Formats: sequence, structure tokens, C-alpha cells
Amino acid sequence: MNRITSVCVYSASSTKIDPVYFDAAQKLGSLLGQHHIRLINGAGGIGLMGTIADAVLAEGGQVTGVIPHFMVEQGWQHNGLTELIEVDNMHERKQMMADLSNAVIALPGGCGTLEELLEVITWKQLGIYLNPIVILNTNGYFDPLLTMLQHAVEQNFMRPQHGAIWNVANAPQEAIELIRTVPIWDRSIRKFAAI
Repeated sequence: MNRITSVCVYSASSTKIDPVYFDAAQKLGSLLGQHHIRLINGAGGIGLMGTIADAVLAEGGQVTGVIPHFMVEQGWQHNGLTELIEVDNMHERKQMMADLSNAVIALPGGCGTLEELLEVITWKQLGIYLNPIVILNTNGYFDPLLTMLQHAVEQNFMRPQHGAIWNVANAPQEAIELIRTVPIWDRSIRKFAAI
């Protein structure tokens, strides 16, 4: 079983989404707090980002938010986090979030969330990020992306082994179980990076 002390969670900042997504974010945050797992996220104060942070904090948990200066200038940050780290740009934000984490969980989101998820999948394919990556497929949101990734494997843009880079959970409790049980990869996976 993996020793997980911090999890990077990618998620939406939209406030106009179905309540089912907020419910899943709240449940995941509560579980992280109860299991004493620090949340690492993008420090947003609204949407699923704000919801999960609030849920972790409500359970007495710890939240580290990483956010670029320009977003702070817009007042987009959550002001009640355990720790707020300001960085220069989006690239530095993503790198730091990954560096601080023992695992990644992706909640539903828009282009930013999808881009973060696909980048960390790429990093794992290249042996840069070796920790568990779990897609929390609330309400079947990620079904089209999962179909596309499978299509990439079938069309030989990725190896069959690359299908094990990510794992899919349908409920928050399952996501917690997966980050604890999915094996940490070895850097030797790099030899499979090229198709």
C-alpha cells in the first residue's frame, strides 16, 4: 500500500455546473481530510476547486494552493488555505503541484483541467511523474476522453502498456483506494515511451 501524504487534485472553477459534481468534490475533500492527506490544488476560491478545499479544511485537513501572480491580482485565490504559494506562471504552477504530490486525482473540468491531466499522463509515460493518476469519472464526464485515449492505443499512437498510466474511479472512496493501491512506476517505463 502506498504511503500517500499529499494529493494533487485538478478540477474546475466553474460555478454553473450540475450539483452532482459539487457533491463528489465535497465528498472527496472530506475523505482527504479524514485520512490526513494534504490537498494540493490550484488555489481557486470558487467552483470545484473551492468546494474541495473547503471540505478538506472542514475536516481539519491541510490545503496547499499554488497560483500564478496574475491570478492573485485578479482576486481569484482562496483566502482560507493552510498555505498559498504564488508562482510566476502556469508552467511553474503545474510543476510545483506535481512535485508536492504523491498522487493525482482529476475531477471534471474544462480545458485547463484536461490540459493538466493530459500533461501529467504524458509525464508518466516519459517516466517524469511516477505516482498514481486517478480520473474520478463523476457522472460519466470523462467517458469521451477515455474513449479517445483507448482509440490512441488502438491506432498505435500509444502502446497497450500506456493504458495503465491512469486508473478510473466512479466514486470518491474508490479514488482514495486507488491512490493507495496502484503501484508506483519505475523510471524504466521510459523504454516504452517510443512506440
